[in-house]
Amino acid sequence: MKLQTATSLALVSVLEAAARPERQVSAADIAQKYGVSIHHLAKVLRELGRAGIVEATRGAGGGYRFVGNARRLTLYDVIEQFEDIGARSPEAGGADPATEVGHALARVLAEIDEIAKATFRSITIDTMLKLIERERVAQPHAA
Repeated sequence: MKLQTATSLALVSVLEAAARPERQVSAADIAQKYGVSIHHLAKVLRELGRAGIVEATRGAGGGYRFVGNARRLTLYDVIEQFEDIGARSPEAGGADPATEVGHALARVLAEIDEIAKATFRSITIDTMLKLIERERVAQPHAA
């Protein structure tokens, strides 16, 4: 499954901010770290702010701070702010849905979408932070 750029930026931004909830994370730092446009990232961060996931502070030393509940906020909660997983058109499978093959393919793709949604709903930000920390500890030279 491929997520839209804005969705991917939202996920990394939330994880960066949630990793240090007591500190402000600057949009410039995130943009530089991930090699993305600060203008595109700013739009994503504004949307996360409207959703109550991050809080913005202006001025010197300002940035974004995670204000969500990392133990309850799931990857799906972030993703759904930017896209509708499973909003696939019947033709997206490449076959005419009016045919037996097309109909069967559409059913399989819909099931895959449901599995993806269930997976994203089951993984919290806290779980992701623990996974990131485990990988950082396992590969200290990559940090």
